Parts: sequence; C-alpha cells; structure tokens
Amino acid sequence: MLTSAHAFSGLGVTDLAAAKEFYGGKLGLVVEENPAGLTLQLPGGSSLFVYQSPSFEPAGYTVLNFEVADITTAATELRLAGIELERYEGLPHDEAGIVRGKSVGEGPDIAWFRDPSGNILSILQN
Repeated sequence: MLTSAHAFSGLGVTDLAAAKEFYGGKLGLVVEENPAGLTLQLPGGSSLFVYQSPSFEPAGYTVLNFEVADITTAATELRLAGIELERYEGLPHDEAGIVRGKSVGEGPDIAWFRDPSGNILSILQN
C-alpha cells in the first residue's frame, strides 16, 4: 500500500531558530528552511523534517543516531562545539563520556547528547 510513497521521519522541537543553529552551526548538517519547518540533510542521503510543536516534550530515548568512524574524535569535536555528553547512571562511561561497549562485548561504543529542545541524540562506532 505505501511502498511507492516517499517516506521521511519528523522530529519536534520547541524553537526552530535554536534547532537550525544547533544542527547546522554546531553539528555541521545542511539545513534547509521550508514553510513548515526545517529539513536536515543527513549523512548517507536521508533527510529529517524538524518542526516546531507547541505541545512538544522530548522522548526519553534516543531519536537520532550518527555512526562515526572515530568516536573519540567525534566526542572531542562535540565538546569543542560546546555540546556536553550525557552520563547515565549505571553505565560505564569513560573519562570522555563514552560507553565502550565493544571492549566488554556488549554493543557499539556510544555516547549521547541533547539538542536544545532536549531530544536525545547519539554518536556511535560499530
């Protein structure tokens, strides 16, 4: 039924201007403005629609993952851009804020951070 339609994901935010600065200015993504919000051009060719929502509340889970070649470098670049990595109780974060899952055989190396609206994003290295 929907196999021939174009599909895309959407992400709510509280402030489109802050989202544009964060995703374009700090993360370096291509951000296109449109009458209904923003379109983020994601690595790999996909896109994400970002819209302002008056009833927005951030999810308690990761909504966008960025696979990176070197998580240590990516974490340093985020920190230099003024983005703080999240630390979750009960997880073994290293001094940089990265959970080294590969070293203990439990998934990828991963670190989380938030956008200005509180959406949880991650960088991960498989």
